[in-house]
Amino acid sequence: MTKETASIKQKSQRSTKVKVSKKEGVSQRLRIRVSAYEYKILDVSVKQIMDTALRYDAEVRGPIPLPTEIKKYTVNRSSFVYKDAREQFEMRIHRRLIDIVNPTQKLVESLTNLSLPSGVSIDVKMI
Repeated sequence: MTKETASIKQKSQRSTKVKVSKKEGVSQRLRIRVSAYEYKILDVSVKQIMDTALRYDAEVRGPIPLPTEIKKYTVNRSSFVYKDAREQFEMRIHRRLIDIVNPTQKLVESLTNLSLPSGVSIDVKMI
């Protein structure tokens, strides 16, 4: 029975070492989701964000292109007689994802003061 207790103690010591190493790897990330209807404007604004982050020597991951959301709408061409005549319209929403690892206060301040083109929406989360 003493061998079993010794092996249990060794296993518990190993598990504590693993837990400590996981806590050391904890870091903050700034997750920026950028979306727009036109991909050209989106790429220009992502480039501005990347240049600002690299100016402050931040570790940047991205831009990662997310799937394009397509919303389709079908509308009757006429209001009364021609029921079979229809038109289809679609809206495409392009998205990009940027992660900044361990952002500094100056970097966050400069990103909030950044002026981007109209039609670009930004969601910022601290993870």
